Amino acid sequence: MTKTTKKVRLSRKTSQSFLGISLILMVVSTIVLYFYVSNLLQDEVEEALFSTEARIETALKSNYAPFDLPPIVEIGTVAVLGVEKIKDTIIYDPSQDEMEEFRELTSFKEINGKNYRITVRDLVVESENILMAVVVSYITIILSVFVFLFYFSKARNQKLWQPFFTNLEKMKRFSLTSDKPIGLMDSEILEFHELNKEIKTLTGKVKSDYLNLKQFTENVSHELQTPLAIIQAKIENIINGDDLNDIQYGHLTSIQKDIQRLTQMNKRLTLLTKIENKQFLNIEKVSLAELMGETIQSFHEISVTEIKYHRKDDMWTKMDSYLAEVLCTNLLSNAIKHNTGESDIEIVVEDGRLSISNHGTKPLTHPENLYTRFYRESEAEKSTGLGLAIVKRICVLYGFLIRYEFAEGRHVFSVTVE
Repeated sequence: MTKTTKKVRLSRKTSQSFLGISLILMVVSTIVLYFYVSNLLQDEVEEALFSTEARIETALKSNYAPFDLPPIVEIGTVAVLGVEKIKDTIIYDPSQDEMEEFRELTSFKEINGKNYRITVRDLVVESENILMAVVVSYITIILSVFVFLFYFSKARNQKLWQPFFTNLEKMKRFSLTSDKPIGLMDSEILEFHELNKEIKTLTGKVKSDYLNLKQFTENVSHELQTPLAIIQAKIENIINGDDLNDIQYGHLTSIQKDIQRLTQMNKRLTLLTKIENKQFLNIEKVSLAELMGETIQSFHEISVTEIKYHRKDDMWTKMDSYLAEVLCTNLLSNAIKHNTGESDIEIVVEDGRLSISNHGTKPLTHPENLYTRFYRESEAEKSTGLGLAIVKRICVLYGFLIRYEFAEGRHVFSVTVE
């Protein structure tokens, strides 16, 4: 079973790609900026600590008395020199009366014959505030630029793609039966311009082929009708003559039936072609229930099969009146043709649905092929000819729902007007 893919508009697809890539770039760049600025601020803090430590060392060498400025500067003497280290620490800040985070540098120096431990600290909170201010400002700027570029790009893309979408709508409304050429909107985009040229060439070729095929079909149909009518008339004259034996009469009668069959087939093929080419444009309000009643009366004159008609609704619809007659005639003739035994044909019109049923011995093996031209279930079965194919095309043309089912020993065809 083929998996169907959900279709999305081009503008939406490109917007999704733009949003996805922009979001990834924004997150990655924000993370990179955060760590870069964080390291930069930390380097600046450490540089300030080393600078302060150097000044203190210079002051001690100049015999200035050691001094403390808690928690920023602490100077003390030690017995043994230690290893210089730098770290983050949390200590009490009397000026803020709370615990604060500091960056701390501890170094050991021998100055004027004494061993000193010099500890300098710098407040980290200020650098964190600066870092957050930088990151927030960056995100705000990036979002502003992103929103601007998104809507600007969207508007720009819509303008660039407008000729394409306009021409797409014109192609949807393109009709082979129209005399007007397809008028496409030109574009400054080279690819769209070339596409327009190819579409015009293609539609012109298709319309030319269609007109040639239509003319050929009409000519063949017209040319066949005349010789068939002449042959039919000559055979009737021979049959009505006096110099025929039974064998000759039988052969001529068989030929006459074949000619009649060819004539009807020619008419139906022509009708089917016209339906497929949508040449029936005369739309009017018709009652399928009333037309079916008239069709039944006509069939009573040529068929002995009993037809039961239950008309409960009028079943009004808008369509070509001639095709409505063809629809009713083909459904009824198909039911009579394939009816088994001496059972009756039953027709019901109710709730916008026309159903017609005839007796059958078994359900169809391949009901999906019913509307194929000249379809037959087996060599022993009768061909469906063109009747049901014409019915199907009429239903497709006007959006009717046609359905087949086998119920209670009967073949049931139903046409629902939606």
